[in-house]
Amino acid sequence: MFDFMSIMNKVKEAQAKIKDAQAKLVHLTAEGESGAGLVKVTVNGNRKIMSIDMDDSLVNLSDKEMLSDLIVAATNKALEAIEIKIKEELKSATDGMMPNIPGMDLGSMF
Repeated sequence: MFDFMSIMNKVKEAQAKIKDAQAKLVHLTAEGESGAGLVKVTVNGNRKIMSIDMDDSLVNLSDKEMLSDLIVAATNKALEAIEIKIKEELKSATDGMMPNIPGMDLGSMF
């Protein structure tokens, strides 16, 4: 039999830890690059672009479309990388807090 009050207390404790972990996400960063490092994009845990760095050789107005494609590719790679870090950070914040309920993926809540 489940102890309902104990479960509710664990849920409240997990919510507090998740809130703390989410506040720390701004300090997580990830980088994505494209064009063999010609374009690099850095994002934070709030999924905001922090910087875009590009090789000087790319600053050519006649090749604007290629530059745009490289920036998009680097940004998408950085966002994929930060998504992994976010899940790891939030999972570690709540590790062992909640019971393992089959079919309930808490990772998708973040």
